[in-house]
Amino acid sequence: MKTYMAKANEIERKWFIIDAEGKVLGRLASEVASILRGKNKPIYTPHVDTGDHVIILNADKVVLTGNKLEQKMYITHSQYPGGLKKVPYSKLMAEKPEKVVYEAIRGMLPHTKLGRKMIKKLRVYRGTEHPHEAQQPEVLEINE
Repeated sequence: MKTYMAKANEIERKWFIIDAEGKVLGRLASEVASILRGKNKPIYTPHVDTGDHVIILNADKVVLTGNKLEQKMYITHSQYPGGLKKVPYSKLMAEKPEKVVYEAIRGMLPHTKLGRKMIKKLRVYRGTEHPHEAQQPEVLEINE
């Protein structure tokens, strides 16, 4: 019996809506990363983007456990001397909660060309409104 390898032109993509209200950030991110990679499908192929589109709503109501809100830092570097920037997650959650969720999911995808292609299928919104009604997304419940 031959092993099935998915081809890029044979893949059917669905759209899913996930409500992040009250969900733990890391658990939500790992589930969404799995959907974006296509690991929830029987046709999963590691070298092909078989994943679906994901819309995340209520990103501002996601939960960080323990003392992460005060202690965890979002760190970037400009690659210039003295270019290190540290922003506490409490400030980031107040100003850009979409970025917190986006970066958590991006960190769980492959850091390759394929991973950059996968992350383009993710949309994160602060509230409950989104402009993707034409795609007829279905609501997906994530258990904790």
